[in-house]
Amino acid sequence: MRLLRRLSIRARITLGSVLVGAVVLLASAVALHVQIDRASLETDRSLAMSDAAPFVADLRSNPGEAPDRPTEGLLIGIRSSSGSWILDRLPDGLRDALPRTVEHETTLRLDVHGHRNTVVGVPVRNDTGSYVVWAAQDGRAGHETLERVDRSLVIGTLLALVAFGGTAWLLSTLALRPVGRMRRTAEAISAGSSDAHLPVGRTDDELAGLARTLNAFLDRQRENAERERRMVSDASHELRTPLAALTARLELAHRSSGDAAALERELTAAESDAARLVALANTMLELSRLDEEGPTPSTTASDLVSELMASIDRARAIDVVGPRDVDFTVDVGVPDVRYGIGAAAFARVVDNLVANAIAAGSAGGWVRVALRQDPQQDLELVVVDDGRGVPESFLPQAFDRFTRADESRTRLGGSGLGLALVRGTAERAGGSASLRNGVDGGAVATVRLPRR
Repeated sequence: MRLLRRLSIRARITLGSVLVGAVVLLASAVALHVQIDRASLETDRSLAMSDAAPFVADLRSNPGEAPDRPTEGLLIGIRSSSGSWILDRLPDGLRDALPRTVEHETTLRLDVHGHRNTVVGVPVRNDTGSYVVWAAQDGRAGHETLERVDRSLVIGTLLALVAFGGTAWLLSTLALRPVGRMRRTAEAISAGSSDAHLPVGRTDDELAGLARTLNAFLDRQRENAERERRMVSDASHELRTPLAALTARLELAHRSSGDAAALERELTAAESDAARLVALANTMLELSRLDEEGPTPSTTASDLVSELMASIDRARAIDVVGPRDVDFTVDVGVPDVRYGIGAAAFARVVDNLVANAIAAGSAGGWVRVALRQDPQQDLELVVVDDGRGVPESFLPQAFDRFTRADESRTRLGGSGLGLALVRGTAERAGGSASLRNGVDGGAVATVRLPRR
């Protein structure tokens, strides 16, 4: 078994083909041998019966007369029930091998002195007693024919097995040629010397399907690797600014050690930079957790409404860029319907969208938040601001990580991860997130969550 596992696929296909061919050819050869042997026996039996027929008829029609003498070369013998031979033209060895009596017509195949003979015994009863007429046929011709056929079958079987093996080896080589090309290309890709796809054969067979599947896998892996590379690069860039600012604040704090007011001011600014770092790290951690497999959470619509109101309260407390009129409406007719999102995750979605909307406007502006169920009881969250809107060129990449439309939408220290977190959370719940510009200006962010 271990040796079989070490064999190549081509060798195993060839070996299997040879074994199957051997079984089929051997079975065919045995069947042909048996048929020829039976045909030879039936031929000898018919000839022997023809030889015995006149003597059987003579005994029945002329019971009191001695049987006629057989012609030269005819092997005939007649034995009475007492065991005496009233006619004997059988070879000595053959005669001794015959049974004394038979009850019905009998056919025997006997080997005497290296010669095969087919013997037929026919019992006969007449007025003078019981007899057995034995007629023999020399079976050497049939035996020699069978031996020649057997030799031909052995040679033909061996040649056929060689042909089977060679054909299987050739066909498997041709069939596995695309696998060899795929392996060489995969080695080049693994070594980093090529970014091509695996070759797809001209025929639409299983190997072509495998190549297409692996190419799709390679594309996803390359996309993931490129995404991770960009994320690491962007994260390094995003972390560098607050880290540099934090370092500068700490240096200024050292210089202001004798001035309590200046020291407090610099430490407060340092705390703000540290908080930005913590928020960025937490957001990146949440994004990475979205890619992990886990049980799907379940939250009722009423609990999500509670989280929405808590998020609105937090948003109203933000005054970094001036007061805002943050208002919301709720239209949830069936509060017991469940959705595949956790309460905390939904709160982060609302916090991010509302924070972006606040950052987009100016002091004295407004933000409108609506949460409603549609007729299918899917949940829809809509956040609208009164800002300048989003450039049309930015909309296709609005939900990509570390992307920002302009500085006006980042005045709260955004990292460009908020919308990415919103989309990832919505998609994990089976929903979607979208962003568009409103008819009267401003941006409209929409999150849809299907019912469970």
